[in-house]
Amino acid sequence: MAADQGYAQAQNILGLFYMNGWGVAPDYAEAMRWFRKSADQGNAPAQNNLAVLYQNGRGMAQDYGEAMRWYRMAADQGYATAQNNIGVLYQAGWGVAQDYGEARRWYRMAADQGVATAQINVGNLYRNGSGVGRDYGEAMRWYRKAADQGDAQGQNNVGDLYWNGSGVARDDREALRWHRKAADQGYARAQRSVGWAYQGGTGVAQNIDEALQWYRKAAAQGDADAEADLGWLFWHGWGVARDYGEALRWYHLAADQGNATAQNNIGWLYQEGLGVTRDYDEAMRWYRKASDKGNATAQNNIALLYQNGWGVGRDYGEAMNWYRKAADQRLARAQYHIGVLYANGWGVPTDPNEAQRWMRQAADGGEPDAKKWLAAQ
Repeated sequence: MAADQGYAQAQNILGLFYMNGWGVAPDYAEAMRWFRKSADQGNAPAQNNLAVLYQNGRGMAQDYGEAMRWYRMAADQGYATAQNNIGVLYQAGWGVAQDYGEARRWYRMAADQGVATAQINVGNLYRNGSGVGRDYGEAMRWYRKAADQGDAQGQNNVGDLYWNGSGVARDDREALRWHRKAADQGYARAQRSVGWAYQGGTGVAQNIDEALQWYRKAAAQGDADAEADLGWLFWHGWGVARDYGEALRWYHLAADQGNATAQNNIGWLYQEGLGVTRDYDEAMRWYRKASDKGNATAQNNIALLYQNGWGVGRDYGEAMNWYRKAADQRLARAQYHIGVLYANGWGVPTDPNEAQRWMRQAADGGEPDAKKWLAAQ
């Protein structure tokens, strides 16, 4: 066998077979043994693969320092994948001080060699303003480089920028065109976005059946947002018979992945006794999970429990604290509730001026009850 005869390329390939379980049982220790033989001969792909094992703690204790050492050996030979991976370590601060500038420098080395993942990583830095001024135009430029190579994530990200009108005029049709390119390659995030477009009729005629199909494709890959979207459709009976049990099943799949929207909605189903026995304690438990992730609707719902004394002693002060958390995120419903507290003197001195101020904020945010309150004054 070529690997036994010391051919470095064959040794690296054999390591890949063991690492990925191609025709053999996965065996990271054996993968490491073959990568090491190849890497010691200076084979850059093997050096990179060995670093990957150290970075992820596969077959040995996780060791970012050792990962960096092997990545550098490969990168110094101009191996673009290793250059990108060094950028990942600097961006995340794994084994080194976090340094977005250094991450960008290494990503650029790989991106300039045409590595689509590195081009996306450069685009992400510009999109998020990480170590550079936020620049959606520059993000689009780098995403397009990846997308034009047929990279599904790059295509999805181009679609996202069109969808949000970030750096370009908002264009739902163009967004859908790019999302479809990625979705047709099986990219779950794009499949979910295509489903969302069909559900809302954005860039295409509304078609709930089509939305369901795309959500299911994404959910089959474990996409938590798509699972939550399916939960919502079953909850409200859109395109399917209303089924609270099925809604809960999908929400739990999403919530178990940490999806805050799903966690909040499970709480609401327990609060209202929809598909389950009403249980305010369980509602609170799920609201807190979502709130811990900064979900403003969950914060508002915790406040409702305190305001009404559902499962807890009525506590207007605690209600106000939670409403303010949500209001600070510009949740109009929470702003409306703060106005109600001031209007009625619940937990605070009655203050018509303060009530009206909060009601105006809520109305400006589109809250219909605040608009009704203001119209009645």
